[in-house]
Amino acid sequence: MARPSYESDLAEQPAALRRFAASTLPTELADLDLGGCRRIIVTAMGSSHYAGLPTWRSLVAAGLPAWWVSATELLDSPELITTDTLLVVTSQSGHSGEVVALTSTVGRRAQYVIGITDVPDSPLGRASNVCVPLVSGPEATVSSKSYLNSVAAHQRITAALLGNPTATVDTAITEAARALEDFRPAKPVTETAESFLQGPEPRMGLIGKKDDSATVLMGALILKEASKIAAEGYVGGEFRHGPLETAGPGLTAIILADPDASGQNEPSLAALADELIASGADVLLIGGKAQPGARHVPLPSADPLTRTVIASRLVQQLSVDIANGKGIIPGDFRFAQKITTAL
Repeated sequence: MARPSYESDLAEQPAALRRFAASTLPTELADLDLGGCRRIIVTAMGSSHYAGLPTWRSLVAAGLPAWWVSATELLDSPELITTDTLLVVTSQSGHSGEVVALTSTVGRRAQYVIGITDVPDSPLGRASNVCVPLVSGPEATVSSKSYLNSVAAHQRITAALLGNPTATVDTAITEAARALEDFRPAKPVTETAESFLQGPEPRMGLIGKKDDSATVLMGALILKEASKIAAEGYVGGEFRHGPLETAGPGLTAIILADPDASGQNEPSLAALADELIASGADVLLIGGKAQPGARHVPLPSADPLTRTVIASRLVQQLSVDIANGKGIIPGDFRFAQKITTAL
């Protein structure tokens, strides 16, 4: 039997999402009394942290006092966790070093802890008032199915916290799984990988706004892990504040073209794409509408979860294509390990 691999994990993602959609949320989640909670902190490390970004945005949009802060920053600034805090913590293994340190020390004073993990009997699971199992299953190396299930878990938890029906989210998760089953590698992504490997001083930036911010931050991380390249994620206009000086031949820019209400690409991202194309950079637009001079991959649905799932899958494809082009095994760790326990 072949050993599990990053690519086998990618193939198992639709089934993992379906398992999660079919799982039952803990009844304690609906029974949580948030009346005494004056702040909500969404935290984790790495891709688990990025999965919580849309939750933070939704809570803030609903007028709730919410923070999105990494576990390592909370350990540096523990005063943010008060006795009237709801702490939402994500860790696939439940054993991540910063998460264990947080939940076993300053996190104990939080009023409630919601833990999201694949291992309910982990330090995170045991420290949680409510534990939401990811049921994504064992993962060989780079986070893939656990990331998508974490995104789905955050959607269900957000709905529960806001008093919205979670059944609607479950339907959206199932639809996202179906779209993922229909996924086929996109030729523009393969062409982008080939161009990147042939470019002078190759460098890569991923740029997006709103909930797409989670995808570009996660994407840059898995490109580092799975294909051993220097890639950075930027939220909206961040790219103009310094990184724009890396434009020109050799830069590959992946832009998640967040469409506006009329279906047009978000104006500032569309303008940035045009500037980068003019500089000689290689630009791949994911979603939205095509722009002259850029490669383009449309997204199959306007549903936010399906959009996130397929955009993430396209970045995963890019990581595999680049690794194969370099002659390395996609996702194999050289220096890191699956579970980071060291602080």
